[in-house]
Order: sequence, then C-alpha cells, then structure tokens
Amino acid sequence: MAVDASVLDRLFRVVESRRGTDPSISHSARLLSRGTGKIAQKFGEEAVECLIEAVAGRQHELVGESADVLYHLIVLWVDAGVTPDQVWAELERREGISGIAEKASRPRG
Repeated sequence: MAVDASVLDRLFRVVESRRGTDPSISHSARLLSRGTGKIAQKFGEEAVECLIEAVAGRQHELVGESADVLYHLIVLWVDAGVTPDQVWAELERREGISGIAEKASRPRG
C-alpha cells in the first residue's frame, strides 16, 4: 500500500489544531503545552528508539518507531512555527544536488 506525503500534511493540520486545546484530552495539546525543551526531548527519545530498532534489524518495530519520530517531528514543527510546505520546498531545492555539494554549500559558523 503506497501512501503519499499528504498524510503528513493532514497530521500537521491535526496537531496544529490541538495547539491551545485541553491537554487532558489531547496528547498533542499536552506535548505543545510542555514547551520546546520537552517536545525536543521527546523527539530525541523517539529518534533513539528508532535507531535501536534499525540496528537490531527489527523491521516491524522500526516502522512503528519511524511513525513515532515523524509524529514528534511534526509536533516540533508546530511548536516552532515551521510548516510542511517549507520543508517540502527545501527538499525540492536540494533535489538533484549531490549531498556532498549541498553540505559544502552551507554557511559555517
């Protein structure tokens, strides 16, 4: 079953709609109410769990952890005021550029 990136756009809209709502009835609202530090910490924890499953070769668990990483990344975007369109535009900008060349073109500092 193929799923396109629009599922991420829909998830973004759902998370965005939870901003400022009752944290006792929405996990997204609870995360957003805790602030950037806690959101970033949770994203990091999920990323580490994803890496553990990848290294262990547990594909099914990796799929679930990957979904968790994407969800928590979207919560981080909502908190930071970043939209999926901004990220998609950056990916399109980089499309067709060597990863080595793209990294070398970034400002240092």
